Amino acid sequence: MVSLSTWFRYVARKLEYSLSLSWKSYKRGQISDREVSDAVWKNLFQGKLTYLHWNKGHEMAPTTGEQGGTLLVRKLPAADPTRVFVGDVVVLKDPSKSDNYLVRRLAAVEGYEMASTDEKDEPFILEEDQCWVLADNEKLKAKEANDSRTFGPVAMSDIVGRVIYSLRTAVDHGPVLNSHFSMQKDAPVLEVELDVEEMAKNHKA
Repeated sequence: MVSLSTWFRYVARKLEYSLSLSWKSYKRGQISDREVSDAVWKNLFQGKLTYLHWNKGHEMAPTTGEQGGTLLVRKLPAADPTRVFVGDVVVLKDPSKSDNYLVRRLAAVEGYEMASTDEKDEPFILEEDQCWVLADNEKLKAKEANDSRTFGPVAMSDIVGRVIYSLRTAVDHGPVLNSHFSMQKDAPVLEVELDVEEMAKNHKA
């Protein structure tokens, strides 16, 4: 049973998400100033902070299964260095296929200096809104991993969520190891919204 303190923390996360999402819609001109408060309450009381995502492939093993896995993803109204952190496993738009999504680990953010093991490549610094993502599977060569070593830096704004739980098989599942700060922030969301049975029903392996 979820404790009262966890519920309070969970509601605080929902309020933070609702405010950010409503403000984002207002800035884009999608809602008027009169509709902001209605949008905040609607986002607060309707829907969840998470969704299920099926990730196929072995690029993120062992975080996901060798053939993929069903993932519980926390929604992010916007991605920037104050909301996602180095070490987080994120869902982002595929740079090569706009209608597809990749799951990769955030390895560096804006301001980081990137140096290659190949002496021919010049070091460079990630610019504002840029980040560097990597696959977890260390058995793969760079070209096989389909990560920033192949397609380069990606926009932070292309990140849509953070993976907080991974179901590899019906008997092999658990929380995803993210940055310490993110795991603290996501703990009440995971405790309230995790439904392993539902994840198992949606599992395709």
